Amino acid sequence: MGTVTPIPEPLLLAGPTAVGKSAIALLLAGRLNGEIVSVDSMQVYRGLDIGTAKPSATDRAHIPHHLIDVADLTESFDAAKFAALAHRAVTEIQSRGRIPILCGGTGLYFRVYLEGLGETPAADAALRAELERTPLEQLLEELKSRDPATYEKIDRKNPRRVVRAVEIIRLTGKPVSAQRAGWSNTPAPPARRLFCLTRTVDDLRARIDRRVEEMFRGGLVEETRRLLDKGLGENKTALQALGYRQVVEHLRGERSLPETIELVKTRTRQFAKRQLTWFRKQRGVQWIELAADESADSVVNRLLGKLESSL
Repeated sequence: MGTVTPIPEPLLLAGPTAVGKSAIALLLAGRLNGEIVSVDSMQVYRGLDIGTAKPSATDRAHIPHHLIDVADLTESFDAAKFAALAHRAVTEIQSRGRIPILCGGTGLYFRVYLEGLGETPAADAALRAELERTPLEQLLEELKSRDPATYEKIDRKNPRRVVRAVEIIRLTGKPVSAQRAGWSNTPAPPARRLFCLTRTVDDLRARIDRRVEEMFRGGLVEETRRLLDKGLGENKTALQALGYRQVVEHLRGERSLPETIELVKTRTRQFAKRQLTWFRKQRGVQWIELAADESADSVVNRLLGKLESSL
């Protein structure tokens, strides 16, 4: 009898924006004969390049990447589409004998990949249009009265998420929190394969500030202006991408460029904090704290050491 080649187990690398995930994932993929599956709700859109810190063409030529540039700005993209595409990509990577490395910062996408989608209903076009015309304050009042638990946890400044929460409640008559509790109980992968990177608050803040400044120097305003001509303003999901929404407001004359840059820094720091809160609630996470002066190569060596010691 011949030997059976084991199926390579996926490795999951999560963490807040600007923590350094991409550089580490690239090195890991090179060391482990892996391919990267992006777990980022905005990198799926073609054209959202600078503001999403999308991997460069050189990096993508060196290491295969998946779930990047898979949707036009005129298309909707959600967790259900991500789950289907991610599982397909993982299976294809494994069929080549390579290790899938799921890397990103979208906590919901990690959860639907690990635990399934639950029973939340598909979007209803007519109801969605009605809700999008409703003032955000009114939607929040409805959410607060009908689902206090979700109201306390949701990003109340994100119209897209508030609209979806109220839509689910109206379609099902049940709180969103109760439906999420009903997600499938498929166990998360062993802890040795699910890592979340983190840094000290001051270190992460400094990295976020540098990244935002680099994005604006790299042409974020010009990119946003071009994307508005391609439908960015009509895509409610893509327009929520950090940086783009604030630049659109700047282009409309709502604030100066220096004020916009500072606002993007603030919003990004707030977003990173929410990401960390989400990942702390995810089962099976093994935390890796990065030192301010630590190289990506050093982090990769630590990760590989943890993988080997847990086998």
